[in-house]
Parts: sequence; structure tokens; C-alpha cells
Amino acid sequence: MPSSTIIGGPYFEDLRIGQEFVDAPAITLTEGLAAQHMAIVGNRFRLALDHELSRRVTGGVIAYPGLVWDLANGQSTLVTQRVIANLFYRGMVFRRFPAIGDTLYTVTTITGLRQNRGRPGRAATGLAVLRIRTVDQHQREVLDYQRCAMIPLRDQSLQTPHQAELPELPSELDGAALRAPLEGWRLDEFRRAAPGLHFNDLVPGTIWEIAGGDVVTSAPELARLTLNIAMTHHDAAVSSAGRLVYGGHTIGIAASHAVRALPNLVTIVGWRGCDHLAPVREGMTLRSTLELEACERLGEGGGLVSLRAKVRGEIDGTSTEVLDWRFVGVMA
Repeated sequence: MPSSTIIGGPYFEDLRIGQEFVDAPAITLTEGLAAQHMAIVGNRFRLALDHELSRRVTGGVIAYPGLVWDLANGQSTLVTQRVIANLFYRGMVFRRFPAIGDTLYTVTTITGLRQNRGRPGRAATGLAVLRIRTVDQHQREVLDYQRCAMIPLRDQSLQTPHQAELPELPSELDGAALRAPLEGWRLDEFRRAAPGLHFNDLVPGTIWEIAGGDVVTSAPELARLTLNIAMTHHDAAVSSAGRLVYGGHTIGIAASHAVRALPNLVTIVGWRGCDHLAPVREGMTLRSTLELEACERLGEGGGLVSLRAKVRGEIDGTSTEVLDWRFVGVMA
């Protein structure tokens, strides 16, 4: 009788530094994919919605950046099918903005491992730092960033060799890297086409409370759409707490809220920090506060804006802070 093989992704002790995961399927950015993504998390970014404006400003029809980072994260979940939590991201900056019709390829490499100290009543776990490199069909760099995932051990009594602290990762974003993907963009065309507030109208320290929340629905559908195979987003039996909503789902709704406050936010070019403060469940209503922390003028007009989104989730009469996301946008 033939033997059976369990397919479920690696445990912490199966990982080694330098190990590469290259088997994630490539995916082509299409209008259908973008429409389904928009239906779940929302998207009011003018460049992703208005192809004529996108051509005038960028020279092509660029994809919504939230769809791109969700796909890169999803392709990296070959490593993190058994993930318990994602702790942080570092270096999330677009090297270039891919267009509808481009195909994304992602390689995920283990760059750091550390076993967590055991605690009574807690499952044995370790932290894995993953370098995620995404290119297009011409091998042009799209994203190159790192994230840290908590992954369980198969053998609850095992002491792995990975006891040292994780390598220090830079937390600041490089200014030149933030400006590079915007080279050649005609922000003046965006200003002419879009009425309302633009870069010169903004005052650092301004806070916007977005009235009206968004209910979290179609969580496993978003995971499937973006190739995310982390079990916790699909299988309620994996944890006694039930299924968790993919963190990018919360971020996507926060981005949609940000564009309600700033309808002329041209795009998001990078993340300064992203902390998931508490789990999000389907049926929660998410509400956002957006703060403008700083502005940096670009030589060709317009500028970079440092924004901070704080999101709380409400369900069954309780309210919980679930996200603290600091990101860099572009205004014309």
C-alpha cells in the first residue's frame, strides 16, 4: 500500500539560514484580479482607477500598490503556511510600480532565525526573518523587503541551534530609494486633473477622523486571491481562537480610509512601520484615524508625505486597537 505524505509547509526546525523558496507560482496583474481585490478591501486611488490619468502621469497603466504587496506577501507564504503571527516588516519600498499586464515572480530567503524562550502552557515557537524579492517578467526589481514570522516547532521539547538574537535590520527608509520609482512622473498632470487638496495645501500635524467604518468580509477569499496559503487564514481548526484575518486585509482597508481623507493621494511608495496590535476577525468593523506627520518636497513639484494610520476594530460591543501603520505617500 503506498505511503502518504503530509503537505503543510515547514516547521521552525525545518528552516535554515540562506534557504530559498522559489516555487511560488508567478502571477500576471490583470483587470479582473484588480477588480476582485478592490471589491474586498476598497481602492479609491485615482491612478489605479483612471487609466488615461495614469498614462499621462506615469507613462503606463500602473497597478494598485496594495494589490502588488498583497501578492508578494502571498507568494512568500510557502515558508509560512504554519505561521502564528507576523511581527514586523522592514524596507517595504517600491523599486518600481508594475503595470497591469506585468507578471510578478517572488523568491523568499531565510535571513535570520531565533527560537523563542519556552513558556508554560505556550506552544514552542521561533522567529524567522524572510527576505522577499519580487521582480517582473523583465527581471526588473519591484519589491525587496523583509518580514518576521512566528512559526511553531514540530518537536515541542527540541532546542534548536538558533538561540542568538536576530540580526539588526534598518528601520529607516532611504530617501533616494523613496524618490527613485517616481522619476519621470508628471505630477503637474495629476494636479491639473484632480480638484481639491494637493501637497502645497497640507499642514503637518493635521489629523483626520474618518467617519464611517468598513466591515471585514471575504477574508479567505482575499487570501486565496493573493496566493496566501497560511493555514490560519483558511482553517478554523488550526487554532483554538479560530481563523485570523490576513494582516494585509486590515492594511488595505486602512489605505482605502486614507484616500477618503486625502482623495488626491497619488500613491503609496513605502512603509516606515507596521504593527499588528491585535487579531482581526471577520465581521469586525474597522475605523481609522489618519495623521500627517511630515512633508518633504520633491524637486519636480509635489512631495512625499509621512502618514500614520491608527485602526481600531469593533465587534460585539467591544473596541480594540488593531493596527498602527506608518507609511509614505506621494502628493502632487
